[in-house]
Amino acid sequence: MRIKSSNIVSIKSIDELHRKLALGKPKHPLISLHRYENLPQMLLQSPLKLTTDLYQITLKIDSDCRLNYGQREYDFNEGILSFFAPRQISIVDAEKLLPPSGWLISIHPDFMNSYPLAIKIKEYGFFHYSTNEALIMSEEEENSMETIFKNLEREYKLPIDNSTQDVLINHIELLLTYANRYYKRQFITRKHTTHKLLVKVEIILNTYFSNAVNKKLPTTEWIAEQLHISPKYLSDSLKQLTGKSLQHHIHEKLIERAHELLGSTDLSIAEIAYQLGFEYPQSFNKLFKNKTQQTSSQYRENLN
Repeated sequence: MRIKSSNIVSIKSIDELHRKLALGKPKHPLISLHRYENLPQMLLQSPLKLTTDLYQITLKIDSDCRLNYGQREYDFNEGILSFFAPRQISIVDAEKLLPPSGWLISIHPDFMNSYPLAIKIKEYGFFHYSTNEALIMSEEEENSMETIFKNLEREYKLPIDNSTQDVLINHIELLLTYANRYYKRQFITRKHTTHKLLVKVEIILNTYFSNAVNKKLPTTEWIAEQLHISPKYLSDSLKQLTGKSLQHHIHEKLIERAHELLGSTDLSIAEIAYQLGFEYPQSFNKLFKNKTQQTSSQYRENLN
């Protein structure tokens, strides 16, 4: 099947997903599970922007499908696990839309209503990572995930009864728990890469605060944009490496620069606050005291 791409394809429901993929009627109105090898192969005439109102988890194996996020591309040429939150936008390259093998599970948020997972799923940062930050698994990890998908498939194919939702939710929770574990492993095994990321953050912050005047404070989103990665992945990487949030690193650099200005210039406290990017001097004074246990005026006086 060949699909003519429009500017953006938006999928609102499980039923609509099945229609777009030329599948039959879904077995459940709020959740769908399929093996890629059983789906009809689709070809795109041009790159496709895709967004859904669903949570989606994909395990892609032996795939030459490519996805783009921002200015970066990820080539799905090995077994990897990807997570997509509702209303995220992905760009799929022309030609093949689906990989030859693997799994696709789509979950409408309503399926988790009345379960703790409805809240907990929003705490998993990997649903907000970009495509190039997908989970690359070892063979053992991939086998563990395949087992969970097979158990999900077995339950999904059974007739719906009073326990169906409970059992499916339990399997999904287990899958997400393992994914969280494997992501933490990935941060550890890629520690060298994360160290380089920290160095780049340090350079960005040093350059930013060395400017004569900053119009506003740097944000996690702005720094992530400079590095072409997602804000959540950046924060999680640094937290795993240093035990501190990116916001903590920003504040450390800010206070370091404040110390320099307070000790080496005659600028007033208000002028220093504005130069560092604060809209109000009171906000600067509050942060400075919170981080140093003294006011900026006291710090300056103690230098003399």
